[in-house]
Amino acid sequence: MPEGRFEELVSDALDQIPAELSSAIDNVVVLVEPRNDEEPSLLGLYHGIALTERDSYYAGSLPDTITIYREAILDICNTDDEVLEEVAITVIHEIAHHFGIDDDRLHELGWG
Repeated sequence: MPEGRFEELVSDALDQIPAELSSAIDNVVVLVEPRNDEEPSLLGLYHGIALTERDSYYAGSLPDTITIYREAILDICNTDDEVLEEVAITVIHEIAHHFGIDDDRLHELGWG
């Protein structure tokens, strides 16, 4: 899958987030990278301070980042439909971390 098409899928997944949630996302940038060097099979990564953990010291901080790893997702998918579904799951999973939801809870909810 071409890089540009993959980036469109990430953008589409972000557009699917309900308005009441997307309006609460604060100071986050979403990036697409080929692969995580330290953990090559990682599909996505949230790096930052979750909304539930922020206090007055957060003011003026650099944006949190959500990185979606294109090659890792493509490695586990066989069809474009599978890529579409995995991108959506990964984006939602990482956005959930921004809202303070941990991996255990995400697995319970079926977004692991």
